Amino acid sequence: MAVFKAAAAQMRSGMSVEANLDEAERLIREAAAQGADYVLTPEMTTILCRDRAQLLANVEPEEGNPALARFTALAGEIGIHVHIGSMAVRLGTESVANRSFLIGPDGAVIARYDKIHMFDVNLPGGESYQESALYRPGDAAIVADVPFARLGLSVCYDVRFPDLYHALAIAGAEVMAVPAAFTRTTGEAHWHVLLRARAIETGSYVIAAAQGGHHEDGRDTYGHSMIVDPWGRIVAEGGTAPGVVIGSIDTAHSADARRRIPALANTRPFAPPARTAAARAVA
Repeated sequence: MAVFKAAAAQMRSGMSVEANLDEAERLIREAAAQGADYVLTPEMTTILCRDRAQLLANVEPEEGNPALARFTALAGEIGIHVHIGSMAVRLGTESVANRSFLIGPDGAVIARYDKIHMFDVNLPGGESYQESALYRPGDAAIVADVPFARLGLSVCYDVRFPDLYHALAIAGAEVMAVPAAFTRTTGEAHWHVLLRARAIETGSYVIAAAQGGHHEDGRDTYGHSMIVDPWGRIVAEGGTAPGVVIGSIDTAHSADARRRIPALANTRPFAPPARTAAARAVA
């Protein structure tokens, strides 16, 4: 069990990779200057772009990726854990991964995670997203050990799938990372509730670094990066502007929450409900 200072870097990423890298570095350095041991950036840190051709023209494979090289060098220079919430990584001529990178203070990549759940939705007002048309989903849950905690990795839309966080907690994760680019529409309705629910259900801290504001590609994201403790209390929260949200994390509180409400220990297997004739007819 350990106490450490965590930071969520809130961004408003545009379509210039270089400009986004400069802003991410500025925020990471700001977090380090405020004493952060760990800093998380949002989903799609390096480019936020819905145009397929433009996105493909601006992303690189992981091997030799200049953006990743810049982040690993930065982590090594400032000597803290830098978690790039996600960045687009080319997998082939037409496919991209939405990939998270946890980088250690020596500049080495500790863990990678590819977003599992694709945001394929049509929202009121004509807002539509079809991530599976471009991104290749991941197929594995990932936990990573850092000196001060066991960390569960996730990205944005994953937060709507509690089974993932249950699996991460069962594997020992005490802190859940939720980098995101929640739309303003869904964020206003669900962001706080979902993050607090995942913390309460698993007895874990949740660190959520978000995109916030109006973006070059026309979308509006909700922001409100935050840190939630294992009892569901909000430790720190931002607004919609870019900036750094910092809070102290004591993993002893995770152990205490799990003792007080031992939901993980009380989990039991069960058979799924049988489908009735009426249900089959509706389907």
